[in-house]
Amino acid sequence: MATGAWRGVLLVAVVLATVAGCATYSAELRAGKRGEREEGMATYYSSRLAGHKTANGERYDPKQFTAAHPVIPFGTHVQVTRTDGTNRAVIVRINDRCRGGKKIIDVSESAARQLDMLRVGIVPVELEVVAPPP
Repeated sequence: MATGAWRGVLLVAVVLATVAGCATYSAELRAGKRGEREEGMATYYSSRLAGHKTANGERYDPKQFTAAHPVIPFGTHVQVTRTDGTNRAVIVRINDRCRGGKKIIDVSESAARQLDMLRVGIVPVELEVVAPPP
């Protein structure tokens, strides 16, 4: 196959992968609409990241109840509830971005403590938008 043809195949593959990745989030979730839900896995930020800039320009503070999500708008408040039988929950404000996939949210250290996930590091959760962005 000629070099130009390979470029075309690669371009199509990249476009399809991008569209497939974007299609997993509803327009309502992308808008931060109250009541929208999502299930997946949660991890948390290491305290070593304290002071680093987040995607919205704030500095990461492990003491705050903040989180990263791939598409929910900055400033949206989300309830994060463990779905493994503990039913622990916390409300966080989205101020950063993460990759997504099976891991749908990264929470701050304080939020992770509230969810009792510091030892295990990753837990199944359900997200619910409780307050849209300002």
